[in-house]
Amino acid sequence: MARIRIPSTIIIIFVTVQTGFLLFMYARYSSFVPQSEEKPSQVHILILSSWRSGSSFVGQLFSQHPSVFYLMEPAWHVWVTMYQNSAKVLHMAVRDLVRSVFLCDMSVFDAYMPWKRNLSDLFQWAASRALCSAPACDSFQRTDITSELACKTLCGRYPFSKVEEACKTYSHVVIKEVRFFDLKVLYPLLTDPSLNLKIIHLVRDPRAVVKSREQSVKALARDNGIVLSTNGTKVEDSKYKVMQEVCRSHVQIYETATLKPPNFLKDRYLMVRFEDLVRDPLSEISEMYKFADLSLTPRLKSWIYNITHGQGPGKKKEAFKITSRDAVSVSQAWRNVLSFQKVKKIQEVCKGAINILGYQLVDSEKEQRDLTLDLVLPRRQNQFSWLSFNPKH
Repeated sequence: MARIRIPSTIIIIFVTVQTGFLLFMYARYSSFVPQSEEKPSQVHILILSSWRSGSSFVGQLFSQHPSVFYLMEPAWHVWVTMYQNSAKVLHMAVRDLVRSVFLCDMSVFDAYMPWKRNLSDLFQWAASRALCSAPACDSFQRTDITSELACKTLCGRYPFSKVEEACKTYSHVVIKEVRFFDLKVLYPLLTDPSLNLKIIHLVRDPRAVVKSREQSVKALARDNGIVLSTNGTKVEDSKYKVMQEVCRSHVQIYETATLKPPNFLKDRYLMVRFEDLVRDPLSEISEMYKFADLSLTPRLKSWIYNITHGQGPGKKKEAFKITSRDAVSVSQAWRNVLSFQKVKKIQEVCKGAINILGYQLVDSEKEQRDLTLDLVLPRRQNQFSWLSFNPKH
């Protein structure tokens, strides 16, 4: 039987052509297959802060944007249901709830609200413009600036299912939370391929926070107990133990995000000081919007100006409401209201946070009352470490 000999050059050419054809077909096929590394279609923003730090105001800056689905402190439901636990124990339950909300899976609330529900059963639901406009409620348009009072009057009886329906129609999902005390707890969310998470870390001068907390003592008592692990007992923070934990958490979050952060945090963390925000609202808000991939609309610009240029610092009964106020006066009110003895105590327990976040300590009542002395320092990188801080020195 005769053998057919094929020159090696022809074999090489044949193999090369075949390989090229296979590569062509693979490239063509892969162009139609979604890549696992592609970012999710929605942008997820977590406003990370603490009580009485201006976070409700910042939340509204996002809530009123027509591209944003916003919820204010949904983890309130976790803390209310499991109030006998500590904040540290509840971190995972809070994180799981936040993840589900980001993914527009509102079945997570079944564990905390097992009854037949309306929109009005969700904590602070009327603070969300998205729940006051279509498709959640037919009374307002997405481009409207809504008020809580009008929303409560017109939209409260819509079914709870509208929350999930509405969430799925927005390009951005924004959550404001005050119940995280450790940035590392959020690492599973930051590395979750189903999320496109960015964090806005809002801080405020601890002395101003204490002044604001004193307007809301009873409302914060249960949360204080959870922070201090009192097994369900309500606590008034007269010795500033809660403030010490709040300040410690801000230091931990800021240092973790800025001193040798993990690669997955790159371009996904932004620290904002309340004082900078009220001094130059449009500039700071534009920076936050750019970070969040949002654009500032003319209607929002007008609303922001009006909300930050009201008369006076606001009334005590408005402590949890977003009303038109003189925002700069609000940020400085502690200097006239608090006694110097209180200020000294706050500075003792929060010295680390005051230093690293860029505020100036005062050494006398004269310095405290002198409003020409600016206690908000230019933003800078600070090498302070909480572990090296001894409050006795």
